Amino acid sequence: MKDMVITIDGPAGAGKTTVSRMLAARLGYRYVDTGALYRGVALAAREKGIAAEDDAGLADLCAGLRLELAAAENGSRLLIGGNDVSDQIRTPEISMLASAVSARPVVRAFLLEIQRSMGRAKRAVFEGRDTGTVVFPEADLKFFLSADVTERARRRLRELPADQGWTLTKVEADIRRRDENDSTRSQAPLRPAADAVMVDSTNRTPAAVVDLMLGHIQSRQ
Repeated sequence: MKDMVITIDGPAGAGKTTVSRMLAARLGYRYVDTGALYRGVALAAREKGIAAEDDAGLADLCAGLRLELAAAENGSRLLIGGNDVSDQIRTPEISMLASAVSARPVVRAFLLEIQRSMGRAKRAVFEGRDTGTVVFPEADLKFFLSADVTERARRRLRELPADQGWTLTKVEADIRRRDENDSTRSQAPLRPAADAVMVDSTNRTPAAVVDLMLGHIQSRQ
């Protein structure tokens, strides 16, 4: 099989992380969580007290920021300045802040080259929001993974700590708000690439989704 760059985009809770990791493992490819990079910028901005709308502050932050995605047994870990912040970037607060900073051109320009450099060797599965539309418009194969919003909220609720008062209603409202932010922003809005393969994961297991994707991959060879 020829070496490929494969992109998997879609909204929060659609199952991109699980599916991307599984697909990369089946192919023997590198798995790249591009969303973790935006979360890393969001975390660093919060720690420095930089607002999501402060482009000058974000530019200064990015100029001195050292982000690294390190391979791990469960996919990858995000390091900032050599420190593992993988757990810190997975809170609902950082999720919303990441959605806001990802709309800033200065942040997108900073991370665009980082992501593209990771794809130059090919043999990688990139998970994100705009990997097939902006980062790798010439990707060998693009998928857009979606699911019913209530099902996405159920999945996300299972990932959240039980002692923080999250309910299905609150999580679903949070996801709808993030969908609105991601799909209406002026910079790289969330949308399928024109040539993306649409996959609905609502009533499919992750393994079934991966098998479906592998079928498309094999048909392109």
